[in-house]
Amino acid sequence: MHQTYGFSGPMDGLPDPDRDRQFYEGVQSRRLAAWFVDLFVILLAGVPVALVFGLATFGFGFALFPLVVAGVGFVYRTLTIAGRSATWGMRVMGIELRRHDGTRFDLATAALHTAIYSVAFSVVILQAISCISMLSTRYGQGLPDIILRTTAINRPAD
Repeated sequence: MHQTYGFSGPMDGLPDPDRDRQFYEGVQSRRLAAWFVDLFVILLAGVPVALVFGLATFGFGFALFPLVVAGVGFVYRTLTIAGRSATWGMRVMGIELRRHDGTRFDLATAALHTAIYSVAFSVVILQAISCISMLSTRYGQGLPDIILRTTAINRPAD
């Protein structure tokens, strides 16, 4: 496979976006739909955990409600991405994340991707840059993908 140099450096193990378009077609819109599925799952799990935490601390924990839900989201994203290189929402939408060499994510890559995603999501300008880059980079990469040299692709038939 030839080397492709783009914004994120060599991506030798990934399908070429010009020759293998089927791996990238519709990924951005399905990534957005997957995000909503994941948000639902995170809220479904996170809100009860935060409520129990709040009650267990005699109400003091309710001040940390958003942080508890965010923590549940972090664990959910990291573990599901580490497990099969996709969150449950991504699996439903038929996409998965891949490293620059074409391999699926391991736990360390999933944790780093989730940490960068969390920072980018919490800062509006970084989230805007991430969304714009998904629409304009060769591999459709968001900010965490650019930093880690990863991307989302349509799940190939194994």
